[in-house]
Amino acid sequence: MSSVLTTGCTTSGPLPAAGPGSVAATTAYRIGAGDKFRLNVFNEPALSGQEYSVNTEGEASLPLIGLVKVDGMTPREAEAEITKRYAAGYINNPRVNIDISQYRPFYILGEVKQPGQYPFATGLTVLSAVAIAQGYTYRADQKRVFVRHGDKSSEESVPLAADTPVLPGDTIRIPERFF
Repeated sequence: MSSVLTTGCTTSGPLPAAGPGSVAATTAYRIGAGDKFRLNVFNEPALSGQEYSVNTEGEASLPLIGLVKVDGMTPREAEAEITKRYAAGYINNPRVNIDISQYRPFYILGEVKQPGQYPFATGLTVLSAVAIAQGYTYRADQKRVFVRHGDKSSEESVPLAADTPVLPGDTIRIPERFF
């Protein structure tokens, strides 16, 4: 089942939660390393239906046209770039659609029992991320959390609330409490 994101593109499966800061509320979701997408080219079954990964360089290797830099693009911008590349001598009047099939993972560090990398799930919050990481350690500060969004270079301290959203590529750090 496909659902339309606010970018005009589609994503496989249910839409991410539509709260502030969620993927659905973020009209400019940017593709990044670790994302996977399904490419569909109208009337080209040999080019359609395959899933492609965005590598650490922000590129996806596509049939006929090779590596395409999609890092930092919205799905719609990536569609336009891929359309342009296929139109340059490969396909007459191509119509391209990208379905985001898997968002890049999130990371959780600090005072949780199982820190590490986990797959992003729609509607993910910091509290559910802590639960995925097997809960807090006995030293955890359960009143605040540090979040670094995937496209930022620094983290920000936010109060730990039940509805604090996690986005694809985020790094969550649960600090140690001081008595």
